[in-house]
Amino acid sequence: FKSETDTEVLAHLVSYHFDKISGDMPTVDNLVQAVIAALSLVKGTYGIALVCPLFPNLVIGSRLGSPLVLGLGDGEHFLASDPSALMGFSNRAIYLDDRQICVLTPDSWSILDMKQVQISPVIEALNHEVYSPDKAGFDHFMLKEIHEQAESLENALRGRLDEDEWTSRFGGLNLDSKQLRNIERIILTGCGTSYHAGLVGEYLIEELARIPVEVEYASEFRYRNSPMNGRSIVIGITQSGETADTLAAIRESKLKGIPSLAICNVVGSTIAREADGGVYLHAGQEIGVASTKAFTNQVVVLAMLALHLGRMRHLSAFQGAQVVESLKELPEAVRQVLATEAQVREIAIRYCNSPQILFMGRQYLYPVALEAALKMKEISYIHSEGYPAAEMKHGPIALVDRDTPSVFLISRGLMFNKVMSNLEEVKARGGPVIAVASERILELSRKADEVIVVPKVAEYLQPVVSNIPMQLFAYHMALLRGCDVDKPRNLAKSVAVE
Repeated sequence: FKSETDTEVLAHLVSYHFDKISGDMPTVDNLVQAVIAALSLVKGTYGIALVCPLFPNLVIGSRLGSPLVLGLGDGEHFLASDPSALMGFSNRAIYLDDRQICVLTPDSWSILDMKQVQISPVIEALNHEVYSPDKAGFDHFMLKEIHEQAESLENALRGRLDEDEWTSRFGGLNLDSKQLRNIERIILTGCGTSYHAGLVGEYLIEELARIPVEVEYASEFRYRNSPMNGRSIVIGITQSGETADTLAAIRESKLKGIPSLAICNVVGSTIAREADGGVYLHAGQEIGVASTKAFTNQVVVLAMLALHLGRMRHLSAFQGAQVVESLKELPEAVRQVLATEAQVREIAIRYCNSPQILFMGRQYLYPVALEAALKMKEISYIHSEGYPAAEMKHGPIALVDRDTPSVFLISRGLMFNKVMSNLEEVKARGGPVIAVASERILELSRKADEVIVVPKVAEYLQPVVSNIPMQLFAYHMALLRGCDVDKPRNLAKSVAVE
């Protein structure tokens, strides 16, 4: 080895085999053989594009686990890890499968397997309307995407609500009615924001469909020997469709003969293609690294899935109608909550120098506390933690002081009085309190330092409207602290490696 850097090691390995194979008369075929010989020794995931000074108009690409897409042009061809990078250059694409080799020149392309047998791939059209990098007058992509959420919700709901049967309809589940009725256990798996959406989904599916649900980080699930049978189902939740750990979880479930579904935003992504079935989010392209509208659509898709499964079981037509009507009203509620931005910015001005922030919620709003803390950490670099409000007295209350604001996510439900008691405990210890409440409550306005009122919707959809002020809060905190909102340090939009 001439280097400890993985990419350099691979280049040296290809060079070693190339010299060994080619002798005095190197050819393109020799280089392809050298690449195959080197990759046959590689362990782990990769997505590579290789060039050689001996053949200046040649690029060789391959992938294993990491995405790679070939864009076809006229007198030019392209390799990218994401189809959005091809916008403006190509409107036709080939999504490479694992261990396939592509050989490109400006005028030609070919796809080979590891035995150098030529493959005839599927050429897919790229919809460039999906990949629009325009900020539409907003200062940042993240802010634009926050404000697009009412429209993206309408896109997710369009054509999927059945007002005759009071259920939801999906075109890509690829499971028949008998299979869906026989599901005894659902495992929701994802990473980061998608994991938090899964936690909301757990509440939704167990309440509306009465099916036991477990939510696991994909990175943990793939290494567990979790007991599953033919009546279990694994659902991978991912914005990009390329998340390495979620993809591995889907593959692990398939290896064990367990049906898999993908809840995914990117058409043609690896997870969308490898899962047995799936549902697209229709959120549109999300460019900001911190996910916003994808989370919202993930929650709504999970709500529709819960409705679909519930109506096949115990949920009455009347109950189904209530869910359908609540979903139909949601985009307008989102438009209303976006009007809180000016108030949220004023609150951010007062707290932007806080060293840490605590977020608290109960039941459906507990995952929102986790997601709000993640957003704050991701883009403002303020240390933040999310907890079930009742857990505060088991440790987090030790962090409360006058410089540490606590954000309470509150709805006028079963847990209202209990959450108010937790809020009072923070105030008694001198901690500032910011409340996000689903209605204007006099008692709350007397006890909290700041109150953000959001529209009241069905309790199982409250996470959608209560989360949006938290997205705006994180955005304005980051902006006031001079952070790069769209490209926070050390983070990537699509985590395609372990």
